Amino acid sequence: MQDLINKANIIVEALPYISKLAGKFVVIKYGGNAMNDPVVVNSIMQDVATLKMVGVNPILVHGGGPEINALLDKLNIKVKFKDGLRVTDAATMEAVQMALCGKLNKNIASSLCALGVKAIGLSGKDAGLIQAVKKSNDLGYVGKITGVNISVLTDLCTAGYVPVIAGIGADSQGNSYNINADTAAGDIAAALRAEKLIFLTDIDGIRKKPSDPKTLIPEITVAEIKKLIKDGTIEGGMIPKAEGCIRGVEQGINRVHIINGTVRHSILLEIFTDTGIGTVVTK
Repeated sequence: MQDLINKANIIVEALPYISKLAGKFVVIKYGGNAMNDPVVVNSIMQDVATLKMVGVNPILVHGGGPEINALLDKLNIKVKFKDGLRVTDAATMEAVQMALCGKLNKNIASSLCALGVKAIGLSGKDAGLIQAVKKSNDLGYVGKITGVNISVLTDLCTAGYVPVIAGIGADSQGNSYNINADTAAGDIAAALRAEKLIFLTDIDGIRKKPSDPKTLIPEITVAEIKKLIKDGTIEGGMIPKAEGCIRGVEQGINRVHIINGTVRHSILLEIFTDTGIGTVVTK
């Protein structure tokens, strides 16, 4: 009987959060090591499907670094990063599109459909969803986002779909650009004025000491994040996530979350419980 009571208490605890988020946009960035474990993948898909079923409008933006690296290795194309961003020449750009749009995007959408929700896979090239220009010559075909066509997303969500977006953008001439998924999620959430932006990663959140899980920072301001970037505490692949948090909050998103996506049902634990499990970024 006590187990049943505990389950009922969990539902009661979630009700105020469900009510607050009903009809609102929640943008979730999904990628990295969280895509490798079938148990973790299924847990994340269940969380996204649950959000849709209780009246929230989730939008899933995904990367696919491990899948891209595996394909580049098969093609004997050297992998190179600069400031947490993949240096993307023409051959790498083709591989990125194949891995993200041709395989991962459709697999994710299919997984969500199997859980009973309508999901549709898109890239930023579809309907001018993510408009971009070259970020810098040093990075090759890495894009800087110049605009987001939110009408595509609002129409799909209103029609009952969960948009699943691969981080590829295009310029006015149709040239393709590799868009860091963290950056894409931040800009999409900001354009939508989303209620929440959630970054799924493989650590618990932002730490005072990156190597020490006990130094997790439960809540942090934009000013404090900028200081941690400047002093080198936040580095490498965490920089785009941190910058995405900053842009999101500065452009009107109330709360931005960085959580460990490898924890089962991490999304539901973070947004439907009183304590949460990661780092919340606020003004």
